[in-house]
Formats: sequence, C-alpha cells, structure tokens
Amino acid sequence: MSHWMFNCKEVSRRVSESMDHRLPLYQRMLIRMHLLMCKYCTRFRRQLLLMREFSRSPQMAEDFLDPTVVLLPDARERIRQALKSSSA
Repeated sequence: MSHWMFNCKEVSRRVSESMDHRLPLYQRMLIRMHLLMCKYCTRFRRQLLLMREFSRSPQMAEDFLDPTVVLLPDARERIRQALKSSSA
C-alpha cells in the first residue's frame, strides 16, 4: 500500500472498521478520495450502510423475535427444490 492511496482491499476493510468506531482524519480522507474514483467500493460502502440500517430497524427486531413469522409454504417448496437440484 502506498502512503497516499488505499487499494480496494484496504478501503473495504477500513470502511467496515469505520462502522464500529471513528477513523483518524487522514484515513477518512484517503477513503473518501478512493470512493470518488471507485464505484465498486462505493457500492460496498452503501451496502454496508443499508445492512446496518436494516438490522437496526425496530420492525426487523420484532420479526426476528416473533415465533409466528415463518416462511410461506410455496417459499419453503422453492427452497427445497433448489437444494435438491443443486445436490443432484
């Protein structure tokens, strides 16, 4: 890794790390520069933010803890068929 630029692997690691705690300013700046040029890392960051937002939603927590939320029979059958065809 050069001192003035992060590669995609480094950016994805640090973007993930930034979800847990605030990064130093120089790292945030290097990430931002990389994101301006890289649509793949930008997409990765956006997906992480969406997953974090979704997992924190009260409805998601309710659904996860509600034992009456189950798969519909047709969804169960599609999964069963997919598993059967992938093991054949």
